[in-house]
Amino acid sequence: MNRIEALFANRENGEKVMSLFLTAGYPTTNDTASLVLGCEAAGADLIELGIPFSDPLADGPTIQYSSTEAIRQGITMEKIFSIVEEIRASSDIPLVLMGYINPILSYGVSSFCKRAAEAGVDGLILPDITLEEAALIEEEARRNGLAQIHLVAPNTSDERMREIDRRSSGFVYCVSVTGVTGARDGDEVARSVEKFIDRVNTHVTRNPKMVGFGIKNHEDAQRIAARADGFIVGSALIETIRNTWPENGWEEELFDFVRRLKQGT
Repeated sequence: MNRIEALFANRENGEKVMSLFLTAGYPTTNDTASLVLGCEAAGADLIELGIPFSDPLADGPTIQYSSTEAIRQGITMEKIFSIVEEIRASSDIPLVLMGYINPILSYGVSSFCKRAAEAGVDGLILPDITLEEAALIEEEARRNGLAQIHLVAPNTSDERMREIDRRSSGFVYCVSVTGVTGARDGDEVARSVEKFIDRVNTHVTRNPKMVGFGIKNHEDAQRIAARADGFIVGSALIETIRNTWPENGWEEELFDFVRRLKQGT
């Protein structure tokens, strides 16, 4: 049982798992490990570290901005692995790398999976590869104990949901609305999610279900993830950093936001 599986297996009383997305290297390369540890202390159960890429097809303007800034400051794949190792020196929080296939192909699929596992990564989310293309990395990921987390969306067919469930490990990422990442009106997301989650719960039965895209506060998270296993917040977190860094106390403002996401006001 890896860290992701243990997280879901050890939940108490149906508690929702909170996964947070941070862009590796943003706002600076030196901040990322301390932000992960601070978010964990504030209530994060799982962390997705974004691999910055110049053409982030699934990301809206907020995460695009953070990726551009991280690249400008010199983030590399090797630096990301070093960040993971720094986190692992003091934390066992499940860590997932979320990114795009091109940087992995450039690094070398086998070398990437081996190095990721050695550093302490638990899983991968690659939004731009389809099931038909996932064979590029699935075997190497499996060989190195990395969960392969696939995505379903409201426009995913029932049959394809079942196949994604079969091919996934760790959890299935449920994209609550079609389109790119970004905070949205909570009522808009909730209306979209209800029928979608009904279908997901019918057809995704092997893996836990995490709902992401559009969540910006505790109320959104609880409403949208009511019938899932947890929720994912990314853009709202990055926007909080963007609005406060580098002012004095910016990190504590971020961690306060994380606490409110988890516990409410």
